[in-house]
Amino acid sequence: MKREFETALIARRAEIRARWQEMLFVEPVTSPLAHPRTLSFLLDQTLDRVFVELRRGGRGGAATRPECACGRNPFLAYFRAGNQALLEALVLVLAATPGLDAAERDAAFADLQSAIDRIASEEIATFGSLCKHRESVTPADADHGPGAICSAHQAQ
Repeated sequence: MKREFETALIARRAEIRARWQEMLFVEPVTSPLAHPRTLSFLLDQTLDRVFVELRRGGRGGAATRPECACGRNPFLAYFRAGNQALLEALVLVLAATPGLDAAERDAAFADLQSAIDRIASEEIATFGSLCKHRESVTPADADHGPGAICSAHQAQ
């Protein structure tokens, strides 16, 4: 990402944080750890990590976010909200950039998305490795959503 775009995003940090927090309250709460007030404590640390990843550039490329069979991983909602807040901020930064060409725009989006995905992948996988539901969920359970899985586990 061009340094001027990164600098402009950092200058919008407070707006990004506020929007991310706002978006957390729109996401469904799938467990007590997924409550927006709980996740809000992670915002500053995660924004720091995003900006460090942007400075590092394209190391390692994009990461694929791990699947969560039970749907209760609080980082799923957290990073959906953060992804939206960060991309919205980048849209505003790019809209205010005179003479922006398509290649610069696309590269900026790709770099930001890669940074977010690398962090999200790590956090989702780490939390998922601790999930007590991960080994007992069947593909059929996942088709019925988190509520069905929880009911199935309570019945056992």
